[in-house]
Amino acid sequence: MARIAGVNIPTSKRVEVALTYIHGIGRSKAREIVKKVGLTDERRVSDLTEAETISIREVIDRDYQVEGDLRREVAMNVKRLMDMGCFRGLRHRRGLPVRGQRTHTNARTRKGKATPIAGRKKATK
Repeated sequence: MARIAGVNIPTSKRVEVALTYIHGIGRSKAREIVKKVGLTDERRVSDLTEAETISIREVIDRDYQVEGDLRREVAMNVKRLMDMGCFRGLRHRRGLPVRGQRTHTNARTRKGKATPIAGRKKATK
């Protein structure tokens, strides 16, 4: 396994696909990286030489923010919104959807599992 940006990327996959295992690199950024390094599209991670792996590592370190740094920046942005007390920060704090989605139904991913409200039982006649 090749280790790039602190992540073990799978050796059997194509380089473009394997780079997406790194947090902060999607398909389009992976294509850019492969093009900058000068690799063909069909190239697999197991076929890479040590020099090519090092050049991929250098391009990612120089041009992209990935893994821990990216996670830290996103967390700091959310914390800034919460400290500011703006609407988006309050939604983050309460664990509700931030971008205007409805919450009457749905929003289960953000709100968590639905808990039934204990009501009175139906009276039997």
